[in-house]
Amino acid sequence: MTDIDVPTENPGQPERRVQIEYCIQCRWLPRAAWLAQELLTTFETELTELSLKPGTGGVFIVRVNDEVVWDRREQGFPEPTAVKKLVRDRVAPGKSLGHSDK
Repeated sequence: MTDIDVPTENPGQPERRVQIEYCIQCRWLPRAAWLAQELLTTFETELTELSLKPGTGGVFIVRVNDEVVWDRREQGFPEPTAVKKLVRDRVAPGKSLGHSDK
């Protein structure tokens, strides 16, 4: 058997957590998972955590470090580009999003 190196938390680095809360009654898991994949692909080294949180009542909320950055009830369903810009502004302000920045 071989040992596997597991990354440890870096106490000097700030938390960079994203949470996507989605409605299970509305069956929005695929939409939440797709957005999570987009964010993980774009911010694979910048995020410390991305979680999906089941909810009810038509909820679809994106949070960065507990700050609501997108709420479906107020803003409708997000385009990935819009959420990427909001996440980038909070976790990696200098990061280019390539064609998404245009």
